Amino acid sequence: MKIEKIQKTLHEFGLDGWLFYDFHNRDKIGMKILGLSMSGLATRRWFYFIPKEGKPIKLVHRVEPDKLDSLPGEKFYYSGWRELHERLKEILGMPKKIAMQYSPFNSIPYISIVDAGTIELVKSFGHEVVSSADLVQIFEALIDEETIKTHFEAGKLVDETLDEAFEEIRKAVRNGKYKTEYEIQQFILKRFHDKGLTSDEDPPIVGVNDHPANPHFYPTPENTREIKPGDKLLIDLWAKKNQPGAIFYDITWCAFIGDDPPEEYVKIFHIVRDARREALAFLQNRLSKNQDVAGWEVDEVARKYIQERGYGEFFTHRTGHSIGENVHGNGANIDNFETKDLRKLVPGSLFSLEPGVYIPGKMGVRSEVNVYINSDKKALITGREQEELVLIY
Repeated sequence: MKIEKIQKTLHEFGLDGWLFYDFHNRDKIGMKILGLSMSGLATRRWFYFIPKEGKPIKLVHRVEPDKLDSLPGEKFYYSGWRELHERLKEILGMPKKIAMQYSPFNSIPYISIVDAGTIELVKSFGHEVVSSADLVQIFEALIDEETIKTHFEAGKLVDETLDEAFEEIRKAVRNGKYKTEYEIQQFILKRFHDKGLTSDEDPPIVGVNDHPANPHFYPTPENTREIKPGDKLLIDLWAKKNQPGAIFYDITWCAFIGDDPPEEYVKIFHIVRDARREALAFLQNRLSKNQDVAGWEVDEVARKYIQERGYGEFFTHRTGHSIGENVHGNGANIDNFETKDLRKLVPGSLFSLEPGVYIPGKMGVRSEVNVYINSDKKALITGREQEELVLIY
C-alpha cells in the first residue's frame, strides 16, 4: 500500500482523508487496498484513517489489538462503545470532508459497504462523508499493462473453449444424438479445468430459444433442454487463470442450429451487434480527442441505438460492467440504466460491452466483448468480435 500516493490523490480530489472501517471482514475492497489478510479472527470493529497529510491512525479493540499491525501509523485502542465514539471523534478531529466506502442513494452498490449507522456516527461529529468510488477505482480496479497479460492469456483459452463447445454441439447435431444445455455447460467447465482456468464456481450460461430471454438463465439438470435443429442458442462464458491476481475474460456469442436462421433473429442480432459497435466508436472518438468519458455516457449510446429501432423496452440491463479479479469488478460500469455511473473510463479500465435484447417467450440476444484502455488512452477490444451469427449444422 502506498500512503504517499493515496495522500497525493486526496489532495487532488479536495478530500481531507479516507476512513476505512470494517466489521467481520465485510469490506473486502478496503482490505484489498490496505493489503490486509482475510484470515484470523475479525469479531470487533476497527477503523483506519488516512489523512491528506501526516501519519495514518489506527483504532482497534483491545480484544484484537494486533488487527492492523501490518499497517503504518499511530494506534489507539477502545473497549466499550462510549470509548469507541470518543476515540473516533478524537482521531478525526475538526470537521472534514472524508471519503468512505459509501454511495449516496446506493447509486453504485459495489461501493455501498459501510452501514448507515456508521455513516451517521461519523456525520454526528460534524464531518461530511463522500463516496470513495473514484478512489476505489484508482487503487483497486485499474489494471496495469503487466497484469492485463493474464486477461489476454485467459482470453485465448476461453475463445478456444467456445469453439470447442460449438464443435461439440455440431457433432451431436450431425449424429442425431443431441446434447442438452446442461451437458454443454458441464463440457465448458471441464475444459476450463483442463486448461487451468476457473470461473469461481459460477456456471456458464447456455440457453436455447426463450431460455436466454432471462439474461442470467443457466441450465440445471432439472430445467435443461436438448439443443436441436432450428434452435436459437446463446452462450455466455467467463474465466480467468487459476492463479492469484489473474484477471477475468467474459464474452457472449449467439448461434443458430441450422443454416437458415429466422429473419427476426438475424435482425435483432445485427441491432445488438451494431449497438455494441456504436458504443465502442463513441468511446474511441472521445478518447482520441483527449476528452473525458464516463461509463453512463457510453451506455446512453448503445441504449439509444436499440431504442431507436424499437427494442428499447427489451434491453433490460446496463451495457457493461467492470472486470477485474472478479468477473464483476469494482471500477466504472457502462451504466445509465440500473445506476448512473459517473466514474471516468481511464487508462487501466477493463470492462465489458454487452448490449442485449430479451423478448419473453421468444429469444434472448446478447453480444459481449471486453475493452481495455491502455496507457496511450486507446480503447482496445481484447479478443474476437462476433460479426454474424454462428451457424451450426
